[in-house]
Amino acid sequence: MTPHSIGRLASDPEGLRHVFAKTALLALLCGFTGGTALAQAPADPATGGSSKTTPAAETAGFFAEPRAIGRGVELARRVRFLANGGEGGEVKNGLYPELSNMVTGAGWISGGPGYRQWLFGDRLFLDGSAAISWRAYQTAQARAELTNLARSRIAVGSQAMWQDLTQVTYFGEGQESVESDRSEYHLQALNVVGYAIFRPRRSLSVNGRLGWISQPTVSSPTGTFKRGNPSTQEVFPEDPVFAQSQQPSYHYYELSAALDTRDQRNRATRGGLYRAGWVGYSAHDDGPFSFGRSEVEAAHFVPLAGSRVVLAAHGWLVATTLRDDQTVPFYFLPSLGGNNTLRSYNDYRFHDRNLLLASVEARVALFTHVDGAGFVDAGNVAHRLGELNLDRTSIGVGLRVHRSGTTFARFDVAHGNEGWGFVFRMHDSLQLARVARRTAAVPFVP
Repeated sequence: MTPHSIGRLASDPEGLRHVFAKTALLALLCGFTGGTALAQAPADPATGGSSKTTPAAETAGFFAEPRAIGRGVELARRVRFLANGGEGGEVKNGLYPELSNMVTGAGWISGGPGYRQWLFGDRLFLDGSAAISWRAYQTAQARAELTNLARSRIAVGSQAMWQDLTQVTYFGEGQESVESDRSEYHLQALNVVGYAIFRPRRSLSVNGRLGWISQPTVSSPTGTFKRGNPSTQEVFPEDPVFAQSQQPSYHYYELSAALDTRDQRNRATRGGLYRAGWVGYSAHDDGPFSFGRSEVEAAHFVPLAGSRVVLAAHGWLVATTLRDDQTVPFYFLPSLGGNNTLRSYNDYRFHDRNLLLASVEARVALFTHVDGAGFVDAGNVAHRLGELNLDRTSIGVGLRVHRSGTTFARFDVAHGNEGWGFVFRMHDSLQLARVARRTAAVPFVP
């Protein structure tokens, strides 16, 4: 860490506290308790796999692993299995801790209760949960799904999700937005969707969704541990969102397809994920906020040196289509920045109608359960598709703590044009949770 980065952290006391807190949590994770926060969302019957998964074979690292790391990771594995209801990654009936259903920016810790139940010989899956975060973000969701239709090739279901997001960050629209225009808004929305998943092969899925979003409420930031940023309406009073007395309700419809040949969804070492989709949003008031969005995304993993080295490449393109008299409200605009995209920039740093991202990461097995990583992220947003480029870049290094195909924790340090970024998360950077998401993303989360 350079003197410049230390000075930047010192000028941001809250950021400094968070780095210390997250680093301490990582230390606990590796060498002492493992923590219940390792209990990520269980394997999802409708996203590609069954409720049971085969643990990945462990690959020895280039160095002998200290005993303390092995003990800490083994304890973390046990905690995870207890949270999921059993050994082998099984998704079983009963209570579970909901620790993975918050959007970026909710704060460094969140939690709440969840309950799931299989019925009628594992043909019907019911799930419900609620959670609250460090910054008083709140979510609640309920889902019902028929999973074993047509010899498990078809799943149909419905999900309702309520979100109360107290401090969502917005810097303005366009690739030339400035860091000093940082603002925040409070967003509340109810999202209801019906969906169907057709799986002609285990690795291939075709998804259709039809959903409804009740009138989102956009207001001044609230919640706990406020960062002191001004309201978005104060910084951008002329934005079309604030010209509306109230936001419209939306219905949306989506068709997508995904080919997933990864050996593990939560920590891939070979294979790839390739997906494409289109979604249309139609405002109920026939106002200016109807639009369409297309996405193409690919991630590929290449093992080297007996899987001790893994090269990972990721590309993502998002394009918006709309009429000349239409616009996209800022809470739906594609955005870049933060823990999964440009890691040296703030979360939600850049917003615009179109988005392009390319990342390359090399992961080296230092120990059996700890990888070192080096990465480069490049991308940008643009008003027109032809204006997209890769001018915004981040370069950095990190650590990954994992076992049996699951990343328990990662810590990244990255540098870019706006300084240093520090990332601590309890999932892999290329897990791509949006592939399994059913409801529409409000706001758009990179």
